[in-house]
Amino acid sequence: MRVIAIDGPAGSGKSTVARAVAQRLGLDYLDTGAMYRSVAFACLRRGIDPLDAEKVAALAPSLDIEVAGRVTVDGDDATEAIRSPEVTKAVTAVAANPEVRAEMVRRQRAWAESRGGGVVEGRDIGSVVFPQAAVKVYLTASDEERARRRSHEVRADDVTAVAADIARRDHADSTREASPLHVAEGATVIDTTGHTVDEIVDQVIGMLP
Repeated sequence: MRVIAIDGPAGSGKSTVARAVAQRLGLDYLDTGAMYRSVAFACLRRGIDPLDAEKVAALAPSLDIEVAGRVTVDGDDATEAIRSPEVTKAVTAVAANPEVRAEMVRRQRAWAESRGGGVVEGRDIGSVVFPQAAVKVYLTASDEERARRRSHEVRADDVTAVAADIARRDHADSTREASPLHVAEGATVIDTTGHTVDEIVDQVIGMLP
């Protein structure tokens, strides 16, 4: 398989870059964060407390999740719903659940195997899911740039509040026991601050063997 693994924190530009890389190379693209958000969405819809690890772990394997141009959960379009503030808050606990992560990793590997590879982005792709990826990249950006990007994505006017939420997620992602966010061994760190998408895409593609 030829997998391009793109990791990084919120607002680093990984989704935008990953989509562009996939389009440029004619490869399929997978947003793994949307998978965890789908589980969080399903929990809220069913009245399951995201902090109830046992119930969340039992729910995850039963869900039919499709992440492509649109995101569907058990046949229902959840593309917009998984980006809601409620889901954003709930996904932190869901993503920290070891059993949920194990199930999602299994699905992510199956997705790549069925396609012979692809561009996969998330927070543990190069470190856990595909440690032997052809290219491993860790994107980052300044705190100010990340907050600005995220406020635009979620259509929020209060950049300070968005920055505080990013800091909360950074701490949760980097300190969780299961697959914490960190730079994978052999990954190239790219600071996207002040660079165009095309510039970053060129750099990533240039790493292909």
